[in-house]
Formats: sequence, C-alpha cells, structure tokens
Amino acid sequence: MSILTGMRVVESSAFVAVPLAGMTLAQMGADVIRFDLPAGGMDAKRWPVTRDGQSLFWAGMNKGKRSVALDVKSPRGREIAQEIICAPGPDAGLFITNLAVKGWTDYETLSERRGDLCMVQLRGDRHGRPAVDYTVNPQLGFPMATGPKGSADPVCHVLPAWDCIAGNMVVSGLLAAERHRLRTRQGQFADLTLKDAASAMLGNLGILGEVQVNGESRGKHGNALYGAYGQDFLCADGRRVMVIALTLRQWKNLCRVTGTETDMNYLSGALNADLDTEGARWEHRAAITKVLTPWFAARGVADFAELFDKSGVTWSVFRTFAEAVAEDPDISTANPMFSEVDHPGIGRMLTPGSPFSFAGYGRDVPRPAPVLGQHTEEVLADVARLTDGEIGRLMDDGIAMQTGDRLRMAS
Repeated sequence: MSILTGMRVVESSAFVAVPLAGMTLAQMGADVIRFDLPAGGMDAKRWPVTRDGQSLFWAGMNKGKRSVALDVKSPRGREIAQEIICAPGPDAGLFITNLAVKGWTDYETLSERRGDLCMVQLRGDRHGRPAVDYTVNPQLGFPMATGPKGSADPVCHVLPAWDCIAGNMVVSGLLAAERHRLRTRQGQFADLTLKDAASAMLGNLGILGEVQVNGESRGKHGNALYGAYGQDFLCADGRRVMVIALTLRQWKNLCRVTGTETDMNYLSGALNADLDTEGARWEHRAAITKVLTPWFAARGVADFAELFDKSGVTWSVFRTFAEAVAEDPDISTANPMFSEVDHPGIGRMLTPGSPFSFAGYGRDVPRPAPVLGQHTEEVLADVARLTDGEIGRLMDDGIAMQTGDRLRMAS
C-alpha cells in the first residue's frame, strides 16, 4: 500500500517532463498507463542506450508504469485510447499529456465522454509553438550568465532543469485538479507551458527585478555563488572542491577551520566592509578567495574532508558521474531510495525509487519500466472492458500489440 494506491493516471507523452510526471506518480503508488505506438514512440530508443541499443532513458523515465501498444493513428485505436482515458471510477479519469491532438485527446473532446475528467496538458509556449529545454533556456538569458568569468560563449546547462521543474508542476497540477474534483465533483483542465514554467522563475528568483529595478543584466561569474560567498578551489591532490558560506554560521565555520579568522578580520577592516553579511562577501569574493586559495593548494581532499564534516563546513568535491557512482554512498543501496533491479533487455542496475518517505508507508522497491506494449492485453480487458474476441481481432489487425506478438514478429 502506497500513498496514491488506487489512483489511475493515463499518460500520453514523450521527452522528459510528462514521462517524469507519470513516473513520479507511479512511484507514489498510482497506476500509470502510458500509450505507445506498436512500433515504439519517440522515446523507445532515446539515448543514453546500452551497447545493443536498449534505451536507458526509457528504463529510467517509465519505471513502474504499464505500457499499452495501440495504433492511435487508426480510428479504432483512438477510440480505445479515449475509452481508457475516460474509463469510469472515482479514482480514474486522470490524464496527463504533452501530445494532445485536437479532436481526440483535447480536453473538449474527452470531457464529452467523461464530464469530470481531470487533465493536465504541457505545451511548448503559450503561442502553440514547440519548445524543449535547450530552446527555452537560451531565450531567457541563463546560458549568457553561465560559464567562466570573461567568456562570451553561452553555456546551455547539461541538466534539463525546466523539463524537470515542469514535470513536477504537472504532478502538482494533476493533484490540484483532483482535489478540485473531490470537493466539487467537477472536472478540471490545467494548461501549462514549458516556457512559462521557466519564465516564472525569472521573477521568482529576483532576476526580473534585477533587470527592471536595478538596470543590471547578470553576467558570468564562473562557479561563484551569486549574492553570498561560494567558490571552487584546486587542492594539492589535483581534485577540486566547492565551498559555501551562504549563512553567517557557514562563514564562521569556514574561517575557523581554515585558520583564517584573523586574516578575514584584517581584510574586513582594510576593505571597510562587514564580511559577516552576505552581500559584502559577494562584493569582495575575489579578496576572500585570495586568502583561502593557499590553504587549499597546500592540502589534499583527504587532509581536511573529515575535519570539514565534523566542523559543519558546507562543501563538496567535484566528481564525474562515474566518480559519483563509485564514491558516494548516497548513490548506492546504502541509501534506502536505491535498489538493484533487473530491467528487461538491459540487466541489473542501481535504480532509484521515490525520493519521498511518507510517514506510515514503507518505501516501495522501485519497479522496472515495462517492455513496450507489455500490458496491452490486461489493460484492454480490465480498463477498456473489451472481450477476448475483440482483443484478438485488434491484435490480428495490428491495431493493438502485446510484447510477445512483437517479439514473434521480430523473430
């Protein structure tokens, strides 16, 4: 039993945001059913892939879902998809998508079948244009403020931040719509765009005010923590660390452990600046860094790691992905979020469950992503309420396909 056990969500999606939303709901216990074309959709072979071409992206984004392979390009396939989306039940009639098609998966059409449908649609921008993280980010200015100080080259972040944020906003929107239905017995349509999810953060983070009130457009500051003190340092062993002094306590801990309290007091007087304040530490970050640099240059990470941890210094070491997997116990089964799971066609690998731990509910072992079309027959029978004969005819006609059918065709 999980916190969303009993809830059924139907997903029609591709890329990152909406698959992430469906997976998040599935890992909290919802029965998430996704539609896929019999030959596979846009994500079926998305990179990264294994050496034999199995998508690790698919395995990561679709954990715990059920996959129905339907030819939704055919009239009967679309009709069955609508029946599954709008199937009866107080915990059903919940739909998330970034692939809505006017006339068969838009809210107006679906709500004619089920008046209390709750639907969240993610679009590119409010004008109806397509968008992805790597097109939204450049429009808003973030790549021009990312990268080494003095560089003129834009840097698009490797993390698709807006996709990740928008995906979790889809979850929030669906749960809000369902709460509205529980209170009013009325359906709800929530419309969200990827660009709006990102644009809102310009205001939320104070960047719009920085431009409009202060007349400033933030430039590149390398790895410095904007508005306080945070800087990377090269150590004697060739490794690089990030050290943060955002709060006064963090600042005091850093100065004490590095033995630079006297130097920082002298610097404060020389600059006529109170370095106990965040803004002053930001404005005089270069001078602070000059004091701290020799301390780190004379020591390897192993020389101070334990001391930093015991003394409450906020810091981390820079790692590659491979180093993180090899060195960080939080990315291992020592962390109850992770389990070793066998994934069809891929093999056994470390797999995260939900980051949430809800009081009164145990942590579920993460379930692997389905093989494409794995649950076609059971969903057509249990949700769409089709007979065995109807299901057989759909499979004979190629409108629906079960995993085994596809494997037989391939062989």
